[in-house]
Amino acid sequence: MKHIAIIGGGASGLMAALFAARSGANVTLYEHNTSVGKKILASGNGRCNIINTTATHADYAGSDPQFVTYALKQMNFHYFQSFCSSIGLLLDVKDDGRCYPLSNEAKSVLISLKGAIVDAGVKILTECAVTSLSKDSNGFIVASAHDKRRYDNVLIATGSEAAPQLGAAGDGYAFARSFGHEIIPTYPSLVQLHLSSKHAPKMAGVKTVAEVTLVIDGKSNTKVTGDILFASYGISGLAILDISQKASYALLHKQRVSLTLNLLPQFDRQTLTNTLEKLFTSIPTQTIQNALCGLLPAKIVTYLLEDAAIALSARVSTLNPKEIKKLAYLIGEWKFDVTDTHGFKHAEVSGGGVSTIQVNPKTMESKLVEGLYFAGEVLDIVGKRGGYNFNFAWASGMIAGKEIAK
Repeated sequence: MKHIAIIGGGASGLMAALFAARSGANVTLYEHNTSVGKKILASGNGRCNIINTTATHADYAGSDPQFVTYALKQMNFHYFQSFCSSIGLLLDVKDDGRCYPLSNEAKSVLISLKGAIVDAGVKILTECAVTSLSKDSNGFIVASAHDKRRYDNVLIATGSEAAPQLGAAGDGYAFARSFGHEIIPTYPSLVQLHLSSKHAPKMAGVKTVAEVTLVIDGKSNTKVTGDILFASYGISGLAILDISQKASYALLHKQRVSLTLNLLPQFDRQTLTNTLEKLFTSIPTQTIQNALCGLLPAKIVTYLLEDAAIALSARVSTLNPKEIKKLAYLIGEWKFDVTDTHGFKHAEVSGGGVSTIQVNPKTMESKLVEGLYFAGEVLDIVGKRGGYNFNFAWASGMIAGKEIAK
């Protein structure tokens, strides 16, 4: 019987522990928090977007996104759904591919998974941070504040630096580095963005739907439509989270990053110009501020007009065609410079991590150190918003758990 240590009690570590124990290994799971699965409980605003039915390598970023392909095939949605059913967890599958526990509570995921793990005989050590990890001719030595123990194989599933308030730390990177693994520079992802704007703080709390174009070094990179929310530091919202990985990666590499907001994406430029002209003709005595408040949130109107150099009190009848065209252009292309992300504390996940070039994608074992395995977010793989990061966590954990017990 193999004696296995799993460092980290998040999604990938829990899944690995279950499959390793079911494969006949003696499994000890180390978790430095007071309980396992804290990020699972916090995910999806407490609902846990547990997986996405449509996941492919195209939904991931990293030095080699293709790394996820084998794992995703081994644990496709139908396999995962069957697995969940086997541990008493039923799923609510949405039309867009997102899946949630049928209870609509993340707690259900953790209760079902932890129950299965305990039944499988896994020993869970909470409030037990691993202080060092080493290897000699007889195996691995895992040292914690409590003691030192020897194991045949070890899985590093420590996650990333995202959400330190939930116990996230970079210790897994240090362990990997001590064995010669390259760590690809990390950066926050699925995170809010800071703007160089005097207007943003004054619009804090204003929410609307916009088409957001990410511009990197002057070139349009990505375009998404969705909610945006202005904040004291800059901008948030689902559309911002969707482009944040590429924005954060570009900032890490010292590239110029900006956003262009189309505040009325349902109109093309000429249609919007015509619509404004008709609107203004129908209410000639109204101020431009009042006229636009029927189209856009009031606070946005105030600062949009300031950037357009049009007085709030100006009567719409006084605007000439050139000014109307300029206003339509600004509504469709309101530009903001991005200076930073809102940091790891507010990020859902992290990009970067242990280089996948040095890990076998079919076993999750290190190519440098026999018996050392990796799974989940500690690797240089980061997914889009919508359950994709859990996809890889579950899949890589399952593969590592099966292989580590052999």
